[in-house]
Amino acid sequence: MNNVEVQSELPPNYEELVKSANRTANWKERLDAVEELGQWNNSQIISVLTRIMNSDTVYKVQEAAFRKLQAFGEEVQLPSQKKGDLIKGAAKIFVRIKKSLPEGHTYEQFKEKLNKMRSDVYDTYEGEKGADFDTWLEQTWSSITKK
Repeated sequence: MNNVEVQSELPPNYEELVKSANRTANWKERLDAVEELGQWNNSQIISVLTRIMNSDTVYKVQEAAFRKLQAFGEEVQLPSQKKGDLIKGAAKIFVRIKKSLPEGHTYEQFKEKLNKMRSDVYDTYEGEKGADFDTWLEQTWSSITKK
């Protein structure tokens, strides 16, 4: 275990941390919030971390919440990693964005529009795919046929 001292009250920036933990378009901010919340063993924080562990769209964030809860002595089970669409209807979103772009558009234009129009989807897959994100997204883009 680490030697981080765990506090029992709420952190002074609790409201901001909860907002960060709920920010759907920034998995890194959610991960940072989990790390900071995990230094405060409090029933409200345990509730927030449990929700994140069970429902965050990025598995790294779920794992971090799980580890913090375990460190608090909570009896928790890490949810299994999702397969397929991380966000319901993501495949349709990719198709709609590709169809909205002009004929002959580039992958970079597709990537930029996806990030602008659906930053939540972009962020989730970026967080989940890590270093393979660009390769995966480009393959996804090139496999979509424009009808």
